[in-house]
Amino acid sequence: MFNWEGVSEFVAVAEAESFTAAAKRLGISTAQVSRQISALETRLAAKLFYRTTRKVSVTDVGKTYYQHCRQVLDGLEEAERAISNLQSSPRGKLKVTAPVTYGEGTVAPLINNFAQQYPDLDVELQLSNQKIDLIDEGYDLAIRLGKLDDSSMMAKRLGSRTQYVCASEAYLTTYGVPYSLSELEQHNCLRGTLDYWRFQEQGKARNIRVKGSLRCNSGHALTDAALKGLGIVQLPDYYVQPYIDNGQLTPLLTQFTESDDGIWALYPHNRHLSPKVRMLVDYLDEQLN
Repeated sequence: MFNWEGVSEFVAVAEAESFTAAAKRLGISTAQVSRQISALETRLAAKLFYRTTRKVSVTDVGKTYYQHCRQVLDGLEEAERAISNLQSSPRGKLKVTAPVTYGEGTVAPLINNFAQQYPDLDVELQLSNQKIDLIDEGYDLAIRLGKLDDSSMMAKRLGSRTQYVCASEAYLTTYGVPYSLSELEQHNCLRGTLDYWRFQEQGKARNIRVKGSLRCNSGHALTDAALKGLGIVQLPDYYVQPYIDNGQLTPLLTQFTESDDGIWALYPHNRHLSPKVRMLVDYLDEQLN
């Protein structure tokens, strides 16, 4: 009979490239993970990892073993999911992260609605603008905005957002309306964390460096400054849309608005979605599209 001892620990370390992160993911001690891996290497008479004080990496033999173990574990997970799908409602822990402002205004209310439908779920929603390692921190799902640069994650597009450049009527009356990207250098551009704004010109992405008398890492604060006539801002629709709709802010340079600024659900690569996560992703997709 096949000996399963150490297999789950081996796969966790191979995917996290860390004994500590693997232990956290499995809910056991780092020492226990290390013992299981050592016993597995002894049983196989093969070295599965290169270990240094700074890094853990998989050997060539380990990579081959990982591919087979991952397939076996995926099959077992599929079997468990088949049983879970027979249950009438999702249950258990569901850990999600999202950006702060978009999370507060959009994601949290939707997840609250979802949790209300399925009271057997134990939901943890962490709002943060910091980049979080989903595997190390044990997250099932992350909501991300804009262009993605993390190829280690699987992604499903849930919707899109629009980046508006806008200003108050008072500012535009005093300083004029910019009609081209080059005219922005003549205006007081209220900046966030970046020194440039993103546009699209003739089908190509273009970043324009801007400058101004105010800088702040809060979209709400920049919106307030624009409403008070201090300058021009570039912000996502969930900050400024209400003020554009009621006429307090005027959208500018709309012909250069960047397209395909997505809202994404991210989950770890090579991991199938559990029924509860898939149901949440489908729900968010339905609400945000």
